[in-house]
Amino acid sequence: MTGAIGQPSADGDLLSHWLRLAQVRGVGPDTARKLLARFGLPINIFAADADALGEVVSQRIVQALLSPLDDAARKHIDATLQWASLPGNHILTLADADYPASLLQTADPPILLYVKGRVELLHRPSLAVVGSRNASVQGVTNAEKFSEALSEADWTIVSGLALGIDTAAHQGALRHAERGGSTIAVIGTGADIVYPARNRSLAHQVAEAGCIVSEYPLGTPAMSGNFPRRNRIISGLSRGVLVVEAATESGSLITARMAAEQGRDVFAIPGSIHSPLAKGCHLLIKQGAKLVETAQDILEEYSPQSSKPTINDAAPSAPQSDASAASSTDPLLQLMGFDPVDVETLARRTGQDMASLHVQLLTLELQGYIERLPGEVYRRLQ
Repeated sequence: MTGAIGQPSADGDLLSHWLRLAQVRGVGPDTARKLLARFGLPINIFAADADALGEVVSQRIVQALLSPLDDAARKHIDATLQWASLPGNHILTLADADYPASLLQTADPPILLYVKGRVELLHRPSLAVVGSRNASVQGVTNAEKFSEALSEADWTIVSGLALGIDTAAHQGALRHAERGGSTIAVIGTGADIVYPARNRSLAHQVAEAGCIVSEYPLGTPAMSGNFPRRNRIISGLSRGVLVVEAATESGSLITARMAAEQGRDVFAIPGSIHSPLAKGCHLLIKQGAKLVETAQDILEEYSPQSSKPTINDAAPSAPQSDASAASSTDPLLQLMGFDPVDVETLARRTGQDMASLHVQLLTLELQGYIERLPGEVYRRLQ
């Protein structure tokens, strides 16, 4: 049921029963789907007697279903219906024609989706781009460049609005917003809450050029358990999932596992064998994920869906000017290699004193050739 100005009261009444079902204590998604399979619509569930309900759920849940709404629940439903009546806000139920078919095909589709923005994007070909919150400079660049190229090729980019790779993925997709580029942010809070707060401006951009999606009731705050659970929606909306950077314990690996269970493709960008943020990607590749070095590697898997050729088929690194090309032959860069290296090791390799070495490292960092990692460790980027 999509919310819109002028929504008929009959529709609002039907939606209120869906909202009420979602608030019944003890009724999670699995139980709700069992009840819906038996009775059809929520209005029929609340019209059923105790004996009929008892054939499907426990007596404790039967009593909860038969109990009248308390004032707090009624006020929350009224406030949610009011939110759904505002322009750009939608609430989709499992029974709605606008509910994304890709999610219906998964094992655990949410019974409600709160959507802010362009709801039609839920039916467009989509690819998820995910990774570490504590991303490296190169990881952020890769996420932006891959997302930009995929968006330009008419794919909607799905991510989670978290810091790091998610933020970069949304930003890369939005670079082509004026030419149809789009992105979907699947969040772990209510659709009326922005988390993290520093992504407030980005969230407004996503809601305008794309859409924000949540399965959680309005007002739901950030809770740690909600974020891994929302990952199944990120993968469920997507044809494939690209993991840009991930440690072995990263939530991005949860998304990749769910994608594989849902029959989606999994892609991973390799990195240094010494980088903790590459180990998750390497594990996925060992388990069968496709190693990708350019966006074209992904687009080749879906050539019928890619109506536009990619403009840049190179690896996602910034083009070098003549001056920067010359700087990339700097002896210190050559001695660094592309694996993370600490200052003491560099001092031994170069034979330079620490003071001179730190000056050169600072210069290269400011020029964008290297990045500084925790523990006085540096990594070459170009």
